[in-house]
Formats: sequence, structure tokens, C-alpha cells
Amino acid sequence: MPSPSNGLRLIFAGTPEFAAEHLKSLIEDGRHQIVAVYTQPDRPAGRGKKLTSSAVKQLALQHELPVFQPHSLKAQSPNTPPIKDGNVQHDLQALEADVMIVVAYGLILPQAVLDIPRFGCLNVHGSLLPRWRGAAPIQRAIAAGDKETGITIMQMDRGLDTGDMLVKRDCKITKEETSASLHDKLMVLGADALLETLDKLQRNTLNPQVQDDTNATYAEKISKAEAQIMWSDSAQQIETKIRAYNPFPIAYTFLNGARIKIYKAQEVKTNLVDVQLNDKKAGQILAADQEGLLIACGKNTLLVEECQLPNKKMMSVADIVNGNSELFLVGDYFE
Repeated sequence: MPSPSNGLRLIFAGTPEFAAEHLKSLIEDGRHQIVAVYTQPDRPAGRGKKLTSSAVKQLALQHELPVFQPHSLKAQSPNTPPIKDGNVQHDLQALEADVMIVVAYGLILPQAVLDIPRFGCLNVHGSLLPRWRGAAPIQRAIAAGDKETGITIMQMDRGLDTGDMLVKRDCKITKEETSASLHDKLMVLGADALLETLDKLQRNTLNPQVQDDTNATYAEKISKAEAQIMWSDSAQQIETKIRAYNPFPIAYTFLNGARIKIYKAQEVKTNLVDVQLNDKKAGQILAADQEGLLIACGKNTLLVEECQLPNKKMMSVADIVNGNSELFLVGDYFE
């Protein structure tokens, strides 16, 4: 692979805050020319469903970078009516980019697009590949009880996160880790790893590593339905689920028909509390006080510390009990 002597001509493709942090690092680094920024079309958001630009678009416009928002990167067929985005692949080709950086973009890149930049397309992925290929690597790593994860910068190919690995950075997953906190750690780690990758590309010192498919696991997209708590599970399993699905889609349960979202909880082993669980059923409220809600599980108990009632904001259980002690009665059952 020939080595470019000066800064690289980059196309950046991304959409959410995670991607915007990577674009920001490239802008602040200043060694490379960002010739275009691709991001998803504006979407309705909030209660008013007002059209809202992505975090990447907002940052790009602040720095007067050209922004493109095609609905698809697929080639236009001569046998179909013209699409609103015009000839997307022709526009990409005309940019004469050395590399396309893809970070949580959200659109599929056809092989024709992967082949356009001189050095192909690089992807920043939020796991240590080949573990957790797919859409939700951060949530899946926490939900599975993994002790570590990380960032992989990958040379993109036509497969789902199957390309050669270029740079990897690891990150510990703490016992208190939520998807929100891990997201922020990996966002910073990924931005730094991306700059390292581009530096090695310029110096022609990259050492691509083929992924071992036998060790691959898949991080399927998170559904809201799977965030429902099953109280027959162990307290540890439930606590892990709560951390994995915070801030999305938020673990939830039902009490007297009302949907309760749970943001923070911790396992309490039965030998640490003055209760006998032999005659208790999973999901029963054992205590409701300033410490939180103590709930029986399939194994051990769970102390819920922060939750959200229907049409209310998230609050500590202590504050809820202070103003509405009748909401959580000892002996009641979560469904």
C-alpha cells in the first residue's frame, strides 16, 4: 500500500453523538482534509416531532464542512425512476477521497462504495472484534457480563463487521457500568484510536489482522420487549440487565398495571438482610423505605434505588416514598 506524503483527503460518515466525537477529533487534529461529511437525513424528534439534524451534521455545519444526506448509497438503476438523492455514487467518486471513515452511520455501504476511496473505508466499532459484531455491541457486552470490551478500527468489507482489524484498544467494564458510561468511555477511546490508525496509514505501518470467525458473537439490535424484567431471574441477572439497558431502552416492570422503568438497582444477598425468603415469591416487595425498594428475585434480592413512574420523571425511590408511600406497599408484587 503506497504511503500518502501529506494529509489524507477524508470523507466522514456518521450520525449520532458517538460519531460526532470522532469527527471533532479529526477537526481538532487538523492534519487531514475533510472533503465531505455524510450523515442520515433529518428526522422528526421530541414531542413536537420537529425535524432535527444529527449531532454529526450540527458539528459539520459549525465548521463549514460540506454535508450530504442521501437516503441510500445504492446505485441508481437505469430502469427505475430518478431517486431524490441523484447519483450518490458518482458524487462520492468525484470527491477523490483517500479514505472514508464510517462511525455509526446507519446506512449500508455497497461494495461499489467500499471501493471508491483510494484506501477503502475504515469503520470504528465499539467492541473487541470478532466479539459482538453487529448493531448493539455496548449493550450486549454489559448484558452478557463481560469484564472488558474495547474499540476496533476495521477495514470494511461486504460482511457484517468481518473486515481485517487494524487497531484495537481495550477497556474494562466495571461493576457499576451502564451503557451510557461505557458509551462515553469508548467514544473517547475510539477517537484516539482513529487518529492512530490514520497516522499508521500515512506511514504505511498498519498490520491488518484477519478475524477468527470461530470466536465471533453477534450483537443484535436491542428491542424494547427484551428490556422487561423477569423477577424469576437472579438479582444479579436483573441488575446486569438494568445497567445494560440504561439509557435505552430502559428496563421496566409492572406494578398494579402501571409500567415502572428502573434506572438503578443493586443485588443484595439474602444473608445481608433480615428477611426470610422461603415463603416469598419472586417480584414481591419486601421493604420500601429511604434505602429503596427491596424486591425478592429468583435468587437473592434486588434493591431498586431509582425509577420512573408513568408520566413522571426519573426519581430516587426515597423521594417517591416520601411523597407517595402508598404506591409501594410491602407484600405487593411486581408482575
